[in-house]
Amino acid sequence: MSSFFSLKYYARALVPMCAALLTVSMSYATAWAGEFTVTDGKADSEISEVSRVYIDGKLAAIFRLDDKNREKTVRITTPVGRLDHTYTLCGEITIRTPEGRVETHEVSNDGTLHNPDHHHLYALGSNNFTEFFLMDPDDETVADHHPTHSNVCSMPVS
Repeated sequence: MSSFFSLKYYARALVPMCAALLTVSMSYATAWAGEFTVTDGKADSEISEVSRVYIDGKLAAIFRLDDKNREKTVRITTPVGRLDHTYTLCGEITIRTPEGRVETHEVSNDGTLHNPDHHHLYALGSNNFTEFFLMDPDDETVADHHPTHSNVCSMPVS
């Protein structure tokens, strides 16, 4: 009976159990994808906005903004195993000019996100609502913006 409770027996049983536990925990750790948030808000001169965010070429979020829904924040999950991601912002922004005219601008710009996990990004427009990009005001190295129009965007059907 003393051989059953010996240290040698426990060592032989414990080593494979620890190895199995380590393997299972590592596989769960690598299966988790990262995530970040994006906020889009309606500017005072905007009448409405419908915009889409694509991450690595796949639709990740849609924003519909107007006077009743002035801001929206979404959580975006990133694919496993990558630190850098491409992004595209596409949208139709309807504004009222200072002269009172109503104009709709199609915006579509690409960029690159560098390890965006746990960051809070904002969708921003510039150049009279002709450029659209993501930015983290606390860490400007997270997102690069390419000011040319994107080929990813297409007009929504409805």
